[in-house]
Amino acid sequence: MTKSNGSTFVKVAQAAVGGADDTLVTLGLGSCVAILLHDAEARVGGLAHVLLPEPALSRDQGNAAKFATTAVPALVQEMARLGARPGRLKARLVGGAAMFQTLMVPGSLNMGARNIIASRQALEQAGIPVVGEEVGGDYGRSVRFYVGAGRTTVSSVGKADVVL
Repeated sequence: MTKSNGSTFVKVAQAAVGGADDTLVTLGLGSCVAILLHDAEARVGGLAHVLLPEPALSRDQGNAAKFATTAVPALVQEMARLGARPGRLKARLVGGAAMFQTLMVPGSLNMGARNIIASRQALEQAGIPVVGEEVGGDYGRSVRFYVGAGRTTVSSVGKADVVL
């Protein structure tokens, strides 16, 4: 994570939480998924840039932010330290593109789709409703999460910005 001009940049397999004055940013989502959690009352948010659905798919399993199944509980825990309450959290999902669909075996599930499914399941298990999504497709995305406003802007090359 790096901070610049009031924004915290979250790289692949990283997570960050922030308060009302913070903007959480992640760039270049392909098959990765950004899981964004927000507590509007506490004005606390979190963003995880997950690379894989679950730890079983990696030799290095110690980084909770790397996996959808472990990133959600880790974000909830970190956000609680800033005053967020699990029962008030809402989620947004961004990413999970099929970047190399033409190289895939027909009928197989690409990593982007697997990341989306695992993220939804982890959120459901935590009792956190998904209130917005910009997922799938075959193009990359970048995200800006304005924590205080609870607004997420998704940008893609050659496409209009989407606000969640």
